[in-house]
Amino acid sequence: MRTLANEADRNVVAQRIGRVGPDAQARWGKMNAHQMICHLNDAYKCPLGEKSASAATGLFQRTVMKFGALYLPFTWPKGVPTRPEMEQGVGGTAPVEFERDRRELLDVLQRFSALGKRSEEQRHPIFGKMSEQDWMRWGFLHADHHLRQFGF
Repeated sequence: MRTLANEADRNVVAQRIGRVGPDAQARWGKMNAHQMICHLNDAYKCPLGEKSASAATGLFQRTVMKFGALYLPFTWPKGVPTRPEMEQGVGGTAPVEFERDRRELLDVLQRFSALGKRSEEQRHPIFGKMSEQDWMRWGFLHADHHLRQFGF
């Protein structure tokens, strides 16, 4: 199971982020490559306690959906809406300068991956309470989903 807790998996994600260019074309969705970099940046800042997102959770989301999304062997579906605070053009951090934003993402990715048990202090806006293992799995899958969106 791929996870950001595994250094090799984390390095692969970082390398894939490093290959994204500002002109990369999306295979689906509304974001451009620069917006995707900022979206991932925002998403990793939530468990770091540096950004917040409104909750949209219920029993189904905290149990069945969380288990399915994190531990069943399928790729995440396309077009699932994000929280407004993470959505580009709504409440997400606006792109500024591509290389600077990408460097920031790589830094945030490392800080997120080093959280350890402290990650359990934050709740996911949809999945609710998350273990360290859940957060590291989510971190890998979220990056993988958006990197595949741009062919990386």
